[in-house]
Amino acid sequence: MESADLRVFHMVAREGSITKAALKLGYVQSNVTARIRNLESELGTALFLRHNRGMTLSSSGKTLLAYADKIIGLLEEATQALTSTDEPNGPLTIGSTQTAAAVRLPTLLADYYGQHPKVQLSLTTGHSQALMDKVLQYELDGAFIGCECEHPDLSSFAVFNEELVIVSHISVRSIEEAFAKPILVYSMGCSYRAVLEKWLQASGLTNPTIMEFGTLEAIVGGVSAGLGISLMPKIVVVKQEAEGAIRTHAIPETIKYMKTEFITRKDSFVSSALHAFIEKLPRVSSE
Repeated sequence: MESADLRVFHMVAREGSITKAALKLGYVQSNVTARIRNLESELGTALFLRHNRGMTLSSSGKTLLAYADKIIGLLEEATQALTSTDEPNGPLTIGSTQTAAAVRLPTLLADYYGQHPKVQLSLTTGHSQALMDKVLQYELDGAFIGCECEHPDLSSFAVFNEELVIVSHISVRSIEEAFAKPILVYSMGCSYRAVLEKWLQASGLTNPTIMEFGTLEAIVGGVSAGLGISLMPKIVVVKQEAEGAIRTHAIPETIKYMKTEFITRKDSFVSSALHAFIEKLPRVSSE
């Protein structure tokens, strides 16, 4: 099995389409198709199920993908290890929740890049679980997640301690009044949403009106317009609260604080760029 064929398989599996994979790889479609067929012939099993909407992995394909994630990750890690120097340089891919990316990272990233301009820094945002998966699959060097990490293959430490609040339009004066409003949240996988839904259930509100939004800005805008309420770190809405656009409401002490953690793979090579980045991060008590 050639590593080049494995990379082609990996891209098709991730994109779910020969056409999309070919564009990403810079290959013609016939080349990608031929490589997949050769790989299936070599292994003696179908790796994909073909249908009108594209391609989905067969059971054999899912098994191979788990190994492909590790093999390709290790190959790229080996390249990093052999080309690494003491001076931070090369690519550094970091993931983050939208809230941390919006209010915690701009100054930190600007300071880091100012000190290490040879590093090719990139930032990807997403939900905590999706970010953990990307780190595990070697797609990210590290990530900021909004929950406690207990995965056996990941290392983590707390970098920020966020005070969570209910945010509402300025006209809403109490938690009880707030709970009568629609709940504005991210899609499933958001740690703040999980905390809010658990609290609402414990409070006896079992069927609230839920409205899903794709960005932090959309949620804050919806709250400011009086569309509904949400749960988020207080630091996110300091400006809007000071301007009188929203009101914040305290929540019980048992769920009031949530730590943002930075995660990496335990077995990953730590490049000079990643080491320098980790050294710049703050630490907060794990208690």
